[in-house]
Amino acid sequence: MSGWEQVAVLAAGLGAGVLTSTVGVASLLSFPVLLAVGLPPVTANASNTVGMVGAGVGGSFGYRHELRLHPRLTLVVLASCAAGSVLGATLLLALPPGVFEAVVPWLILGTSVLVGVQPRISRRVRARHVGAADRVEMSRTTLGFSALTGVYGGYFGAGSGVMMVAVLGFGLDLPFTVVNALKTLAIMSANVVATLVFLVFAPLDWPVIVLLAAGSVVGGYVGAHVGRRLPDAVFRTLVVLAGVTAGVLLLVR
Repeated sequence: MSGWEQVAVLAAGLGAGVLTSTVGVASLLSFPVLLAVGLPPVTANASNTVGMVGAGVGGSFGYRHELRLHPRLTLVVLASCAAGSVLGATLLLALPPGVFEAVVPWLILGTSVLVGVQPRISRRVRARHVGAADRVEMSRTTLGFSALTGVYGGYFGAGSGVMMVAVLGFGLDLPFTVVNALKTLAIMSANVVATLVFLVFAPLDWPVIVLLAAGSVVGGYVGAHVGRRLPDAVFRTLVVLAGVTAGVLLLVR
């Protein structure tokens, strides 16, 4: 890599780290940069996953107060996404490149719509169950969708944060800041487990990974502080806009 390419990868890591802790479409920034500096698609995807572990670590540390509020739920989210990502990483290595290209954009667009309409639907559900306790534990259905999001995160990951926001938003009655903290942790867990698979079986570019990780760990921590200060309505709107943008970009590329 040239000096400018190294700067571009470092900057991509920083920006993607901020996106990890906020709107959750980090790979839509970092992955194209890795392709642009000459990495083959599978190498770029695997290296991006390994490098973006830093974003999840920085973001989760930044959200440590929110995560401490629900320790059991935090562990369940961590475990379910980690388990799913094993399958996702295996699929990336076993299936032909681009096998899910036709499905992924619509999946991201659909979950973006769900994030947008979730508050209205949740209010109607709570109105029908007046007096019911708030849902702060995962049901089996929510757990299953959390694991499926982990599968997608291990396979590709672009927009997986938007998907996790939708899953947790519908399945739990929690402040949006806590949902975002759990989403950031979920992305980290999927990346960590996928990394263990890629270290053994995938082609990796270590200079790129180091630069990406250095930028992303700082970006993830900064993004958590940004996310904590944004009003829920503004944050949700940004998540929806980011998800729609990601879906459209994947459709037209």
